[in-house]
Amino acid sequence: MQPKRIEPSELIINPDGSVFHLHLTPEQLTDRIVLVGDPGRVELVASFFDTRDFEVQSREFRTIGGTLRGERIMCLSHGIGPDNIDIVINELDALANIDFNTRTVKPTHRTLEMVRIGTSGALQPDLPVGTPVIATKAIGFDGVLNYYAGRNEVADLGFEQALCSHTGWNPLWARPYVVDADEELVSRIGRTDMVRGNTISAVGFYGPQGRELRLPLANPDLNSRIESFRYGDRRITNYEMESAPLQGLSRLMGHKAMTVCSIIANRMNHNSTPNYRTAIEDLISTVLNRLVP
Repeated sequence: MQPKRIEPSELIINPDGSVFHLHLTPEQLTDRIVLVGDPGRVELVASFFDTRDFEVQSREFRTIGGTLRGERIMCLSHGIGPDNIDIVINELDALANIDFNTRTVKPTHRTLEMVRIGTSGALQPDLPVGTPVIATKAIGFDGVLNYYAGRNEVADLGFEQALCSHTGWNPLWARPYVVDADEELVSRIGRTDMVRGNTISAVGFYGPQGRELRLPLANPDLNSRIESFRYGDRRITNYEMESAPLQGLSRLMGHKAMTVCSIIANRMNHNSTPNYRTAIEDLISTVLNRLVP
């Protein structure tokens, strides 16, 4: 069988041999990748590296690559939202598993380990600000995974159906999907001191997460229904915007991925802190020490 060839219209390669949006070349790709939303946070992560070998900036996608305890590693910012994750994971996989010279899929699969470190709002009153929560299950309200074949094979269909029934899911919204983080990564990074959560990836920050400013909400009681939802012993713990497409696309492509977020607001208790840098810095240090022991 001939290897699959990727047409130029499907995978755009820049004149310098880098992938279209990320502007990374295959030679720069590392097997271990820390993902963050804020381009400014890449510098904070890289401050823990032993060496810094390259830096690339393109739009909101900033990458610094180097070494930590003798292992190659890089940190990449993905910006805000699930649509950006669709770009980032597809282009990282292309760098790993497509030969840019022949535009064919490589015969041997290369597996990437990706840990996203982010911030989040809690949906349960017993999760105080500063708590690190792993998206053991990520619940995508964004619909990204619904565009890919094999979606049902990596999703928890029972959880999805129960959630839709409990919340009276609005048919105008994309159907949610529920995807597990990589179990080995969760065990290695989370150990016994991080909360195992079930995290919603919302498609926006305001209305899609139940925030009401000037515009009224179509379903103003959605958050209270989410808070009261139970699937066996599972409850939904927090909101963010990227973990579900990250974990879903990674599972479909054969990569290992997870998200851990520091809680910076509690939506049920109506409190928050904008001064979360120390908690994030501590979380970054912990993740790096466990990702590259």
